[in-house]
Amino acid sequence: MKRLIARLWRSLRGSVKWRLLYLTQDKFMVGVTGVVRDRDGRVLLLRHRFWSEERPWGLPTGGAKRGETFEQTVVREVREETGLEVRVGELVLLKSGFRLRMEVAYAAEYAGGGALRLNAMEILEARWCAPDDLPDGLIPSHRALIEAAR
Repeated sequence: MKRLIARLWRSLRGSVKWRLLYLTQDKFMVGVTGVVRDRDGRVLLLRHRFWSEERPWGLPTGGAKRGETFEQTVVREVREETGLEVRVGELVLLKSGFRLRMEVAYAAEYAGGGALRLNAMEILEARWCAPDDLPDGLIPSHRALIEAAR
């Protein structure tokens, strides 16, 4: 039986295989976070409108779009949320998250381009913070990312 299934699988065209895999496999949402620092080592933190009132502060973050690399997601999310341009550095975190969510985080550096323009729909406030002077209400996992990205 296994040989028959393997022979049948090998006989299928690529597009048919991909469709079958798509229909039978779990779908994941990929959350991408950027630990953005300026030249002085300060970290960009945002107070998010839709996050918990107890923990509204966090790093720039958002979902990866189809066909987009994770590095491109960091650049896009920072630009969308703040108007700032960044250069993406090393991978800081890659793990499976809650249920069907994957978490990805990169270190990034403020490239000096763009002007601070907050996306008022999502972001209430932005701050450059020294790593040893982070605001109350910062998500604990983001505090850990800041430490890991040193």
